[in-house]
Amino acid sequence: MAIEKSMLITPYGGELVNLLVPADEFEEKHAYANTLPSIQISARAECDLELLAVGAFSPLKGFMGKDDLQGVLDNMRLTDGTLFPMPITLPVDPTDDIKEGIDIALRDSKNNILAILSVEEMYEWDLEEIAVKAFGKNDTKHPIVAEMHRWGKVNLAGALQVLQLPLHLDFADIRRTPAETRAELESYGHANVVAFQTRNPLHRVHEALTKRAAESIDGVLLLHPVVGMTKPGDVDHYTRVRVYKTLIDNYYEVDRSLLSLLPLAMRMGGPREALWHAIIRRNYGANHLIVGRDHAGPGKDSNGDPFYGPYDAQDMVNEYADEVGVKPVPFTEMVYMEDEDRYEETSKLPEGAKIRKISGTQVREDYLAKGVPLPAWFSRPEVANILAESFPPPHRQGVCLWFTGLSGSGKSTVAEHLLNQLLEKGRNVTILDGDVVRTHLSKGLGFSKEDRDTNIRRIGFVASEIVRHGGVVVCAAISPYRATRENVRNMVGNGFMEIHMATPLEVCEERDVKGLYAKARRGEIKGFTGIDDPYEEPLNPEFTLSSESITPEENAKAIVDKLTELGYVLAD
Repeated sequence: MAIEKSMLITPYGGELVNLLVPADEFEEKHAYANTLPSIQISARAECDLELLAVGAFSPLKGFMGKDDLQGVLDNMRLTDGTLFPMPITLPVDPTDDIKEGIDIALRDSKNNILAILSVEEMYEWDLEEIAVKAFGKNDTKHPIVAEMHRWGKVNLAGALQVLQLPLHLDFADIRRTPAETRAELESYGHANVVAFQTRNPLHRVHEALTKRAAESIDGVLLLHPVVGMTKPGDVDHYTRVRVYKTLIDNYYEVDRSLLSLLPLAMRMGGPREALWHAIIRRNYGANHLIVGRDHAGPGKDSNGDPFYGPYDAQDMVNEYADEVGVKPVPFTEMVYMEDEDRYEETSKLPEGAKIRKISGTQVREDYLAKGVPLPAWFSRPEVANILAESFPPPHRQGVCLWFTGLSGSGKSTVAEHLLNQLLEKGRNVTILDGDVVRTHLSKGLGFSKEDRDTNIRRIGFVASEIVRHGGVVVCAAISPYRATRENVRNMVGNGFMEIHMATPLEVCEERDVKGLYAKARRGEIKGFTGIDDPYEEPLNPEFTLSSESITPEENAKAIVDKLTELGYVLAD
């Protein structure tokens, strides 16, 4: 039985949006774009532009204008009443070259022209309103909220002409547009398609879950992993796709499963994101979506509480299933039944069943991060081998030790002792001190909030590269703003450790080795942290140290001891 044509339209009827200029117009449009003022768009905006262009966000035809954004925030609907739960905007920093009524070129990070935008709207946006209405609360523990602090101050909207999609050189054979995915699914000859949203490697529990879902609807499984932006610290998409390819080739029915990649920039928006995923998968040809526990949840907030309820996402997708045309296939937690060598939902377990389970957090922190092999009951041997290749033992993994605190709190002194103690233990270490960085990497920056944030993000970028290549980096900078530190944590991912030098202001002033506090008190320095500019203390740092009664050597040793306990440093 072929897929019904009604299943291949957009969620609300009509054709898929296509914003790509015809091939015979490319040269003319490209030459015109080269004459225009241009902006480089972010990696997130690149993902959004690509999915807008190919119709994955149908019926959306471009970045949202002010009224559409307000409607989405207030009631999850565009101005024409169409259900759409996620803000899709193009935030930029305003310049004299950008104004309403002109065309501009949108370029990628390598300066390639991607599109022409006719600027019809240029409007300011409110970070707190978006954070609260779209993501539940204004909390920088939420990765998208932390990221929003560095977005441009205005949004641009208007007609888009996309000249070329962002270039992807990896896994080209399984990167399919919605139209291509639909055509492939239709060839399978089944009426129903269930999509599986994933940003993590697949283990046996996911394998059991997806196979059961496809069987329950007598249809095809669309294994549709996100390879755009996921949650900071997630396993890289190259490793994940190797896992998916291995499983789909060896453990799934060839005529009942399709692997295709989705270049989506996730928002980790819980219920709203789940509904958005349903709309996207409808555009790719699915009429069912597996919605798991805490779907697209970002974890815990600054108070240690989950951002969203475990089944809020399932409830929201179910509420709008008829309107979107996608039914949720909900699953509660699944566990391994030892006696029967199979997985089962906890709600269906027989009395007295012997079970085993490993959470996603445990996979990352207790197995991958520590170089511990995953057990055979949990993961296929091929998957375990791929992950072992990508995750060496902890003493060969990268670590970022980020000191934050007031000027004079003792950051640099403890950092120097830590550097030497780690070198003694055989780890390769780089130190990035705030004052030293300003004479090289950040030379020319001032001390405005924007410049200080830029300085910290530059340090964070260098640190993330060091960690990615397995090195240890010790960073010592005031870094007064919580949101910026969260940006850096997200940039670095796993291996980031925040160290708060919690020295009181009065003690720092007494030391005042640089005479800066005295100048700030006299008004000779403006915007000085702790005097007339705030220092936002960490809420949940990995270490809190005092320099009042504990020596720098002792503080450094406490950190080394913890790193040894975690396996990042080999014991003597």
